[in-house]
Amino acid sequence: MSREQRSRIDAMLRQSGPAGQPEEAGPVRPPSVEEIRAGFRELMAGMIVPHGAIRTAPTVLGDRPALRVVPKDEPTAGATDEPKVGATDGAEAGTILYFHGGGWVFGSPETALSLTGNLVARTGLGAYSLDYRLAPEHPFPAAIEDCLSAYRALLDQGADPSAIAFAGDSAGGGLAVTTCLAARDAGLPQPAAVLAFSPGLDATRTGASMRTKEGVDPIFTRAALDHTGAMYLAGADPRQPLLSPAVHADLTGLPPMLIQVGANELLLDDSTRLAARAGAAGVDVILDITADAPHVFQCFAGVLDEADEALDRAALFLRQRIRAGRTRAA
Repeated sequence: MSREQRSRIDAMLRQSGPAGQPEEAGPVRPPSVEEIRAGFRELMAGMIVPHGAIRTAPTVLGDRPALRVVPKDEPTAGATDEPKVGATDGAEAGTILYFHGGGWVFGSPETALSLTGNLVARTGLGAYSLDYRLAPEHPFPAAIEDCLSAYRALLDQGADPSAIAFAGDSAGGGLAVTTCLAARDAGLPQPAAVLAFSPGLDATRTGASMRTKEGVDPIFTRAALDHTGAMYLAGADPRQPLLSPAVHADLTGLPPMLIQVGANELLLDDSTRLAARAGAAGVDVILDITADAPHVFQCFAGVLDEADEALDRAALFLRQRIRAGRTRAA
């Protein structure tokens, strides 16, 4: 990462304010949900999407809207065509089920398209990016219910779980993990892999990085996280496994994981603690920390060298796990 790239991105994010909301609104009053969502859409509209390498189409998966993203050479088939998804021409067939970020309150498949598009372009795999329900209109556990329903829909259509990978960023990275827990509890097979970018995994906010990275993190403040977190919790006990898997979940039986996180994040310890506990539970896990990087730095592909390098590592992980899963299933 060049010093110039890092400084430019850090300054831009600080100007945007917590969760993409202009800073001048923060000291006066907490931003409204509408302001948070609009600010995040504006921020993410500036990210580079590899439009020349992908095709997209709206679809439905598990009774929720979703965005189908496939390599440009592939047709943008609807969900009912599963499992005929993924790339051909020698590439490995498989499906990425993607959960977007946004604190369970904001964001959409469109705001995550720089991430989803890059994963599809780099792996040759097709993806569904799910438009799960958001708080405060739909607090916990609505998002997890929608993600589990989407996974169940793929399985019901005949998709091989060994050819499905969960992926997500921020809150969506947390959903990639908690959907595995919900699937296990429901008696469903695990997917082939989990890829989590800067996942939110601890609603108790007990990680040391919540203190040590305050001010270092150019995106989040503790107050901003508490503001949106309260909308998602809606009074629920944050010590539940599906709200704080980094601290309170039994991680036994989860699939191989790649967790990528920046060293400048308030949520850094969400990742480090989950990785440690997953490894202790016998889960194959790779913890990939990039120095001096902000939350979900991968969305700066094409601008930040480390973002492109991290996405290359993520794509390799997904291809390897899909291939390994299909070999074991054969």
